[in-house]
Amino acid sequence: MAKRIAWWVYVLCAAIGLVAGVGMAWMSERHGSNMIAAPWIVSVLMVVLGLVVLYLAIQVHKYTTTDPKKRAALRTFIDPDKAVNTLVLAKALVVAGALLVGWYAGQACMLWKHWEIGYYRDLMIECGVAAVAALFDMIIGMISEWLCQLPPNEGPEHPHVKANQSRHRPYVATKDGR
Repeated sequence: MAKRIAWWVYVLCAAIGLVAGVGMAWMSERHGSNMIAAPWIVSVLMVVLGLVVLYLAIQVHKYTTTDPKKRAALRTFIDPDKAVNTLVLAKALVVAGALLVGWYAGQACMLWKHWEIGYYRDLMIECGVAAVAALFDMIIGMISEWLCQLPPNEGPEHPHVKANQSRHRPYVATKDGR
């Protein structure tokens, strides 16, 4: 059974991305090379990717929460491989989104001191848009990960079943008759 990604993993990934983004911008500035931010198409593709993963997660959620007798009416069959792959995509989207938020935010922070120069201002705006797109992907990944959870079954581990078993436990006498 897959577990949700812990909150500290998001923070750690964003911090690693931030350090890497700041380091890359600093190295680029120090060596006099041109910095290349994220082209607009990258931000658009990140948003489209997030929407595709969300669509797949909604399909998995709809299938798993529908009564088994009514699933035929959905006319969709979600095989276990597709469901697991959707969950893996959602988890990857969260981690990649967190890393990229830090990466682009770090670059944008380093460009702030050159705001008055048009080239750097454009790069900073591109990095800001890419950071927002990565944050969108991170949030969509969290939602998709939640949507891919299986509903609890009525097996022996279900909380309602455990509560009923403990209340209706038959009386068993011990050796001393109590």
